[in-house]
Formats: sequence, structure tokens, C-alpha cells
Amino acid sequence: MSKNERKHDQGNSFYMSDTNDRKVKRYKMRTLLIIEALVIFVLVIGYVVFITNRNRGVNNSQTTDQSQTNNTGSNNSGTNNAGNNNTGGTNTDNNTNQEPGGNDGQSTEKEENDKKAEELLAQADLLAMRYDYEGAIGRIKEFGDKYVEYPKLTEAIAGYEAKMAELDPFGAYDSPDEISHVFFHILVADTAKAFDGDYDSNGYNYYMTTTKEFNEMMQQMYDAGYVLVSIHDVAKKTTLEDGSVKYVPGDIMLPKDKKPFVISQDDVNYYEYMTGDGFATRVVLDENGKPKNEMLMDDGTVSVGDYDMIPLLDAFIEKHPDFSYKGAKGLIALTGYEGSLGYRTNDSTSPTFEEDKETVKKIVQAMKEQGWEFASHSYGHRDMGKATYSFTKKDSDRWMEEVGSLIGPTDVYIFPYGIDIETTMGLYESDKYEYLKGLGFDYFCGVYSKPWIHIKDDYVRMTRRPLDGQAMLQFPERLKDLFDVDSVVESIRPALK
Repeated sequence: MSKNERKHDQGNSFYMSDTNDRKVKRYKMRTLLIIEALVIFVLVIGYVVFITNRNRGVNNSQTTDQSQTNNTGSNNSGTNNAGNNNTGGTNTDNNTNQEPGGNDGQSTEKEENDKKAEELLAQADLLAMRYDYEGAIGRIKEFGDKYVEYPKLTEAIAGYEAKMAELDPFGAYDSPDEISHVFFHILVADTAKAFDGDYDSNGYNYYMTTTKEFNEMMQQMYDAGYVLVSIHDVAKKTTLEDGSVKYVPGDIMLPKDKKPFVISQDDVNYYEYMTGDGFATRVVLDENGKPKNEMLMDDGTVSVGDYDMIPLLDAFIEKHPDFSYKGAKGLIALTGYEGSLGYRTNDSTSPTFEEDKETVKKIVQAMKEQGWEFASHSYGHRDMGKATYSFTKKDSDRWMEEVGSLIGPTDVYIFPYGIDIETTMGLYESDKYEYLKGLGFDYFCGVYSKPWIHIKDDYVRMTRRPLDGQAMLQFPERLKDLFDVDSVVESIRPALK
């Protein structure tokens, strides 16, 4: 081969080698580009997935917060969204993004309705225990038309209606003539001090009852089927078809074995002469707005507790709701010459005069809301049978000004010493009656050894039975229909003098 041919062949070889090298380089570059593109693609996809999941987690968190705000106290919202806070995590709760009003909303609504039903049922049962079956049925129907979807509510109504059908007017009695009205004075809380042989001891022995005796009386009367009613349940004012107004027997409806009675307490003023003799000193409200008593202890401290009839009766009724007809409590009779409820609201020179008046108003309002009622016992506690018209007017006006202004309107007048303004067995006719009637008094209460009542067109006269030391020690046979005297009276009582 000539030299030129070898050069040509070498040139061709070099050219082919160079061409092949370039092809390899291009192939490698193309491969690298493809790999880079794939990497970028994967990164982009990963980034998109990351952002999507992160936004979904934020949205779910906001939905949870909104659900918790709209359903305060509900545990379902927090539970259903508990797993949605992991950024980029997989959402396995298919209901996470459910709109308000879905299953979670329905569940919360059902829970609220169930709770409301239980609350209404408890309230209705308490009303029924107090023989207010109509009120119990009405309370359940406050639930709305859907109460029929709750068997507990419909069954309760059926039970109330069945018991209501078994009630009789005046329960075990045939008429209001058989209803006893019993009364007390301030109760002895410390017998050692009250019956210590001093000047006042014999008076306490005659006219007072101890707290222990009171509690035992209430227990035995409860066991015997007695039920406390208001004097306004015994006889009530009604409007006739012709528009006239008159008093008629009440419509007390009780089971056939229950016996209604009224209770009252006189002189709830806590007079100065009783200080240090074992009695409470005044009425106060505790932190729950319930009436209690203050009592001065031997060491000079003041104790708050159940030292008189008001808190003792409250406690007994709380334990035995069926002892009270439709929430009735007692009737509190106040004089005025030494203030009211233990506060000297009669003394305008007292530095706490205005404060005491406001305190009495507050206590009275709270007691009224809890079923207690108030009555006049005159201002000066005088014999109103012997009193002249002039004295009756002056005494009554002062009571209205100093006591009536604090306790509000009352239509009950309880005679001091139980002595009526008239002795007639017919109609009241005196000018004293006309004046008291003009002040708004329609119920007049004296004292007698057994039940007695006159229901007239314009007023009601009802006598009361004392449950005191004299009745228990001197006339125990008068009380045998109420309780067993021998098991009630305290042995610490001295003989009557």
C-alpha cells in the first residue's frame, strides 16, 4: 500500500474513531439528562404531595377547632379529629371533613336532648313527690313535642296520671273542718339554759318547745301520714260566674291516707329578754341562700346552724319532700315592737337601721321563694279582744309601716295570745274587723284545743293548736291524734308551776 493510501486509511480510522467518541459522549449526556429529568420530576411530585398533605392537615385542624367551638363540651369532635395533626400523615378518618350537621352534629344534639330529658324527669319526679302531678306533667312537656320519642318521659306521665286519678279532696278528711293548724313559739336550742330555774324558766316550760321535741313531732306526724299545706290551700278566694268574689274550701288533692295540716310560728322576733337563755338570736341566709339561725355561744362566738323551726323544717322537708304539699312550708308571724327576724328594725337610732331593713327584705324574699309565708301578729302583742278601735287602728298602722313595709303584702292576721277580736260564732261585725279587712287581712287565726274553721264569703277564721310544754304536760290527751306525747317530751323539763 502506498504511503498516500496508508495516510488515507489512517485518516479514515481517525475520523471514525473521533465520530464514535462523539456518539458515546452524546449518549452519555442524553442519559444524564434523562436521569436529571426523572430526579426533578420525582422531587416536584414529592413537593406537591408534601404541600397537599400539609394543607389538608391545616384544614382539618381548623375544622376541629370550629367543631369544638360550635359544640362546647362535646367530646366527639376532639376524638374524631385526633389523628389529623400529623403533617403529611395519611388521613384514615373518612368523616374528618364532614360538614356541620352531619353525624357528629346529630350525635351531639342527641346527647343534649338526653341530658335535658333526664333533668326534666328529675324535676318532674320532685314535683310529683309533692303531689303536684299536673306540674310534673307540664314540666316534662317543656321538652317539646319530641318527648313522645322518649319512653322514660311517656312512662312517667302515665304514672303521674295514674296517681292523680287516685287522689281525693282533702285526702283522709271529708272537709277542711278536720284540718289542724298547729303552732310554736321560738324553739329551745339549749335546754340547760332555758330550764335553769331562773325567773323566765317556768314561762319557757309552758310556752316553748325544744328543737329535739320539734324534730320528733315532725317525724311522728310524717309517719302517721300528715302532709304540710298552706293556709291558702285550705280555703281560697274565687270569682263566681256573676263576677262576685267569695271564699270557698280549697281543692287540696291528696292520697286517701294523707292528712293535711298547717304550721305556723309566733314571735319570730327573738326578743331581748331571751338573750343567753338557750335560743337563737336571729335569722340569716347561708352561702346557698337558705335561712339559718345565729346563736351566741358560751365563749362569745356566734354559731350559724339549725337552731329554730325555720331551718329545721327546711331540713326535714328536704329529706322528706312528700311531707310538703306543692312545696308548702310554714307561716311566720311577726310583731314589730322589737324589730323583725332578730333585727332591731324598730329603732331608727341604730347605726345599722337602714342596713338591717334591707337585710330583712332580702331574707324574707328568699324565704318566700322557698315556700314560706308571713303574717301579722300585731305590733305590740296586746289583747286585741279588749283593745279599742282606736288602739287597733294605731297598732295596725304602725305594724304596716314598720313590718309590712319589709315583708310585703300579707292577708293573714294571727291574734296575740290567740284572743279573737270578736267572740261571735256568726259573722264579724265590728269596726275593728272592718279596719283590718281594709288593710288587706282576710284570714284570722285564734287558738283552740282542736281543729275549727269558718269559711265565710268575705273572710276565713281558723283556730290553731299549740304544741308547747303546757299542751304536752297538762293536756296530753289533746295531742294523741298527732303524735305520742310520752315519746316526744324531753325528760329535762321540770314540772309546771
